[in-house]
Amino acid sequence: MSDVTDAWPAPTAPGPVSATVAVPGSKSATNRALVLAALADGPSTVSAALAARDTRLMAQALTSLGVDIREVGTDGVGNVDWQVTPGPLHGDVSIDVGLAGTVMRFLPPVAALAIGSVDFDGDPRARERPLGPMLDALRALSVAVTDTGGFLPLRIEGTGAVRGGAVEIDASASSQFVSGLLLSAARFDEGLTLTHTGRDLPSQPHIAMTLQMLGEHGVHVDFDADTATWSLAPTALRAVDRRIEPDLSNAGPFLAAAMATAGTVTIPGWPRHTTQAGDDLRGLLAEMGGHVDLHADGLTVTGPGAVRGIDVDLGQVGELTPVIAALAALAATPSRLRGIAHLRGHETDRLAALAEMLTALGGSARETDDGLAIEPSTLHGATVSSYGDHRMATAAAVIGLVVPGVRILDIGTTAKTLPDFTGMWQRMLTAGA
Repeated sequence: MSDVTDAWPAPTAPGPVSATVAVPGSKSATNRALVLAALADGPSTVSAALAARDTRLMAQALTSLGVDIREVGTDGVGNVDWQVTPGPLHGDVSIDVGLAGTVMRFLPPVAALAIGSVDFDGDPRARERPLGPMLDALRALSVAVTDTGGFLPLRIEGTGAVRGGAVEIDASASSQFVSGLLLSAARFDEGLTLTHTGRDLPSQPHIAMTLQMLGEHGVHVDFDADTATWSLAPTALRAVDRRIEPDLSNAGPFLAAAMATAGTVTIPGWPRHTTQAGDDLRGLLAEMGGHVDLHADGLTVTGPGAVRGIDVDLGQVGELTPVIAALAALAATPSRLRGIAHLRGHETDRLAALAEMLTALGGSARETDDGLAIEPSTLHGATVSSYGDHRMATAAAVIGLVVPGVRILDIGTTAKTLPDFTGMWQRMLTAGA
C-alpha cells in the first residue's frame, strides 16, 4: 500500500453541487474503433476518442503491429482525433496491456493475423485476470498459443492468417472474450461461428456495442439467442470515419455527486440511443430517488433529499457497481446488488474491495455469493486504498463529498480512463460558487 502521506484528500462539497460536466469519450467504443480501423480496407479517422492510459496502450500496441496511428487533433475535454492507416501486420514485438481488459482480450486474435511472434504482458494484477477460455478458443481455431495456465504472460505465434470456423467458449467470466474474437473474425479464412457454453453471460451491452460497430463496418453477424451462437462470414471491413460518444460509465461519479449532495449535474452530449452500459444509470439513479431528465442538450440528474437503497441485478452493467455501491452506502434504506460475481476478476476483486472499503469508512457491507448487501450506517473518514482500480477510486471520492476526512491512496489510477479526474472533480465543486 502507498504511503498514507501520498493519499489524496477527497474534497467535501460545501453544499449541493451545481455543474455541467463534459466527460471524455467512451473507452469501450474507442478501443473497439481502433481495432476495427486497424483491420479495415483503408484509412479512417477516429474522432473524439478517449486519450487515457487504456486507449493509448491500445494505440501503441496496434502501432507496434504495423498500423500507422497518428494524432491529428485534440480538444479540451481529454479527447484526441486519431488517423488510422492499416498496414501489413507483423510480429516479433512485445505488447504492454497495462491493466486493460480490452487490450489483453481484443489483441491476441489480431496478433494471430500478424506474421511472427507477439508477446503480451502487463501490470501485476493483469496476470490475475482470466484469459483461458479465449486462448483455448484460439487454439481450436489453429492458432499457436503459449501461456501460463490461462493467464499473462502469453505468446501468440502469428502466421498471417487464422483458419476460423466453429468454436465453443465459456464467456461467463467476461463478455470481452466474445467481443475480442468477433472483432477480428471477419478476417478469418472461414469466418467464425462462436457458441457460448456457460450458464451466464455478463455485460451483454458490450457485445451489443461490438455487433453495432461491426455492422457499421459492413460486417453482418447473425445471433441465435436459443443457442447463444454468433456467426459471421469472411468480409472486408469497410473503412469508416467515426466519432466516439461520451463515456457514460465515467459520467457515473459526477451524476452520483448530484445524488449525494441533493444537487444538479448535467452531462452534455448524452445520446438518446446507445449500446453503452452506462446508459442504465438513468434508471438506476431514478430508482434511488433522483430526478432524471434526458433532453436535447444532454442528461441532467437532480439528487433527492435522501438517497434510497436499491435491490437490483447489475450483471449486465457490472462496471456501474462501484458507484452504485457508494450511493448505497449513503442511502437511508438497505441495498442488495446482485448478479455480479464476475467482478471478482476485474481490475481488482471488486466485491472484496468494496466490502473492505465501505467497512473502513464505517459502513455495513458484506459479500454475498453473487454481490453485496449494504445496510445504512453512520460513515466516517478514513484513508482507503484505490486497489489500483479507477472505479474504486472514484467511488470513494463520491463518499468523500459528504463524509469529511476521506483520503484515497493512488488517486492517479483514475488515469486509466479519466486522466484529469481530480481536476474535473474540483471544477465540478466550484462551478456554482
